[in-house]
Amino acid sequence: MKIAKAEIGQAELKGEAENNPRILEYLATTGKFKADETPWCSAFANWAMVKAGKKGTNSALARSWLKWGEAIEEPRYGCLVVFKRGNSAWQGHVGFFVRMEGDKVVVLGGNQANTVSIAPRSKADLLGYRWPGPKD
Repeated sequence: MKIAKAEIGQAELKGEAENNPRILEYLATTGKFKADETPWCSAFANWAMVKAGKKGTNSALARSWLKWGEAIEEPRYGCLVVFKRGNSAWQGHVGFFVRMEGDKVVVLGGNQANTVSIAPRSKADLLGYRWPGPKD
């Protein structure tokens, strides 16, 4: 979490001609994307894992984290939290667990309002909590 927390405030640059080099660095962990407007929550999680010496999913899809590590029933500080998003089965959001606030799960994540931030998500959209397994 210390690595991810240090990135709070990194944000997309407005306009298609400009890109935040740090977000492009996150995206490089999941493919060869060239624009910071590309959905990048999973890329941020992968980047943080790599920086922490862990394996990520190498995927830009947030729901790829549902196959990573081990499922846990109760969240732990810093675990990965996967949410559904949109109307398609492949859409999602992923972030690092910070705390619960009523019916909200507060996560530190990338691409939350186009920035790295700590923000609440609806518990109704929760798909799972993940913790590194022995091979991660």
